[in-house]
Amino acid sequence: MNKLTKIGLSALCGSLASVTAANAGSLTVAGGAAATWTSLEGKTSGNPLGLSSGITFTGSGELDNGTAVTLTITNTDATALSAANVNMDIPGIGGIKINAKSGGTGIDIVDDMMPTAWEETTGTGLGTGIVGIAGAGAGVNIGWSISSDMLPDGLSIDLAWQPDGGTTATADKGVGGDTVGQGQIWDVVVRHSGLTDGLNMWVGRSSQEQVTGLANDGFDSDKTQYAYGATYAFGGFTLGYQQTRNNLGTKGQNGGTSFYDNNAWGVSFNVSDDLTISYGENDSDRNFGDSGVTASVTTSVESIQMSYTMGGATVIIAESSVDNGNYTSGTAQDRDGTTIKLSLAF
Repeated sequence: MNKLTKIGLSALCGSLASVTAANAGSLTVAGGAAATWTSLEGKTSGNPLGLSSGITFTGSGELDNGTAVTLTITNTDATALSAANVNMDIPGIGGIKINAKSGGTGIDIVDDMMPTAWEETTGTGLGTGIVGIAGAGAGVNIGWSISSDMLPDGLSIDLAWQPDGGTTATADKGVGGDTVGQGQIWDVVVRHSGLTDGLNMWVGRSSQEQVTGLANDGFDSDKTQYAYGATYAFGGFTLGYQQTRNNLGTKGQNGGTSFYDNNAWGVSFNVSDDLTISYGENDSDRNFGDSGVTASVTTSVESIQMSYTMGGATVIIAESSVDNGNYTSGTAQDRDGTTIKLSLAF
């Protein structure tokens, strides 16, 4: 090999190395494990011990135009995929996210914003059956968080779009299949934190096309979902209230569910940097419209929680109760529950 060839190859290799270094991304891995003891009164629950573990992979890189790209993949027990998304933070435009069942887009952002020491009042292990809101976030969707450069201080706007209603997390080149009578979903969420210190307010709307007039379609209007609420933090306290509504657009006059109307409030107190306590309630009304066939039923949940952190370990205790669980009147679905959790982060 002559000297000219050697010099050329050396220069080429050096150029490739510099390009790789400039465009190379990174991949980080984080994990955690949690052990729980759940005791449910009024229900045969068997072994109260539970164990979960999870791994989250986060890949990051940057394109030539300054766009930051982030890939997040979350695996639950037995390395089963639970969520994934790709986010592109484009300068001057904002974050464009392709989302696969991981929430955090559209009206799903504000499905439950109440302050808690640990978990939503409906998520402590009681199995309340309460139906909330999800909008486009229930399936694979595209979200857009508008750049703060385009908005007044303290204001944020998030949009989401799902081409066809469904909750299937499809892989590449896959399709979700047809949901008869249901079409695309559009979500918009507006949040504001600039009115006064400690006050956060939000409002959201989701709309899904539903075809009416078809035989046995069961729809008489589009499906709509709404959310509004606020939290206010002062000292170590945070107070919150919100309302969500899920209008199914079904033919309630035939005895089907017309809508779910949820009211929630909560208060949390940071006793110290390590200790937080909270109390919250959530009342969900299942309404059957003007059919007169079935009376409306309200499921009510309340939860007292405490969280204490010691380095990478967190101990949690939640005392919760539900009345008319799963929208069933009477006492058959009433129960109390205590959950103790040890959470470890790695």
